[in-house]
Amino acid sequence: MYPQVEPYDQGMLDVGDGQLIHWEVSGNPSGKPAVVFHGGPGSGSNPRWREDFDPDHWKLVLWDQRGTGQSTPPASDPATGMEHNTTQHLINDAEKLREHLGIEKWLLIGGSWGSTLILAYAIQHPERVSEIIIPAVTTGRPEELEWITRGLGMFFPDYFDAFQSGVPEEDRDGNLALAYNKLLNSPDAATREKAAWDWNKWDLATITGGDNDFVGTRYEDPVTRYRLARVVSHYWGNDCFLEPNHIFDNLDRLKGIPGVLIHGRNDFGGPLHTAWEVAKRWPDAELVILNDAGHVIMEGNSMDRAITAAVEKFR
Repeated sequence: MYPQVEPYDQGMLDVGDGQLIHWEVSGNPSGKPAVVFHGGPGSGSNPRWREDFDPDHWKLVLWDQRGTGQSTPPASDPATGMEHNTTQHLINDAEKLREHLGIEKWLLIGGSWGSTLILAYAIQHPERVSEIIIPAVTTGRPEELEWITRGLGMFFPDYFDAFQSGVPEEDRDGNLALAYNKLLNSPDAATREKAAWDWNKWDLATITGGDNDFVGTRYEDPVTRYRLARVVSHYWGNDCFLEPNHIFDNLDRLKGIPGVLIHGRNDFGGPLHTAWEVAKRWPDAELVILNDAGHVIMEGNSMDRAITAAVEKFR
């Protein structure tokens, strides 16, 4: 809807633990602050978000979570440890970034994993949140992670068979994300590369509703494949480093914060019932159900249009 303007400021913020996170700010330096929590986990920020925000009105912050995008050290390097990469670390990083930029309150926007991180951040720091917009609602519950790594096999039995066969036989009935994460941290490069390939084949199939051709997608790049698989399996294998139902049990802390939840009825990876349950427990949030949408935001589709409308609503 708007031109994708270049950032007027950017930098690397030292957040401790040897971690530097990359951030950028675009739009109006005196405008209303908004921040994007990107998905994945592990995908890195996407400049496409700038097109949803009027640069004359908004002060838009994008940042790369630990190990992703331009943040360092990169999770795409097998030598980079992941012990300082958890949900609480990322919540703390967002707060340090807000303070660094001198922002009192900001609108939070982001979907999929970004949704889980947004809700966890807002529950911990509700006084720093003006509004929330979430396309593709997730909360990181164990049952949601079990669904996306195993339950979806009822819709994709062929792809699931290949996915499950990618780990040793003794691990196939257990935590598949942890089993893959072990392979992705193997000292053997060939083992890591095959695990990244197998993991992302499953991931792409469930996101698209069956298409897992890497050609023309970010998954073509082996470095990106490895980073995504390693970071996602790290979080999913550890239940997103959240207590079960942590977000659901604390949604009352969002009272008074207006929100828009946008969810596609055809979202295989994150079924609608999660968004429905969040909306019931968060009365200040409006739920927009899109009958023709899935998990992916594409330029001009109904999800994209709904995001634009939500941003305009909170001008």
